[in-house]
Amino acid sequence: MADSKISALPASTTPLAGTEVLPIVQSSATKQVSVANLTAGRAISATQITLTTGNVIVASGQGVDFSATAGTGTSELLADYEEGTWTPGQGNQTVIGTYSASGTYTKIGRQVTVRGYATSTGTIAGAAGTYFDNLPFASSTDFPGGIGTNDGGSFARFFGLNASSNSLFIVSGYAAVAGVFFSCTYFV
Repeated sequence: MADSKISALPASTTPLAGTEVLPIVQSSATKQVSVANLTAGRAISATQITLTTGNVIVASGQGVDFSATAGTGTSELLADYEEGTWTPGQGNQTVIGTYSASGTYTKIGRQVTVRGYATSTGTIAGAAGTYFDNLPFASSTDFPGGIGTNDGGSFARFFGLNASSNSLFIVSGYAAVAGVFFSCTYFV
């Protein structure tokens, strides 16, 4: 094939696999380099990234750095996001019948929001000071910040967090019901 200008070459019709080899001149010598190695370990600068498939994968211990925005915080790095399930422990609730509970959580940075539902084949009740335990993450401090309702939603009770026992405590009690919904947001 005769020498051609790059602009005269036909365009690639399939995405690059990264294993393709290109000639380059390095220190006055022609060498080969794979397409995958052209940008390996190099910072990429772009004004916008659009994904049509797949995900952005951040290595462990790394995150999204928002330090380009003005702020006075001690950290502008979002390095943790997690969603999952947890099982709220019975704690010292008054349960008649078989206790059952399930919950979900969302952790964004240091902030954790837990949601849960506890039921009994009979009834479940809690006086002020009773608690649900087994939170998915230990809290950094005691924190008031949750709410709960019974199955029918006829009342709401405020929940707080006891860091030393890793539990949600009830500020005002509730009478025997079949089930209790609750949620709380706290910091780790």
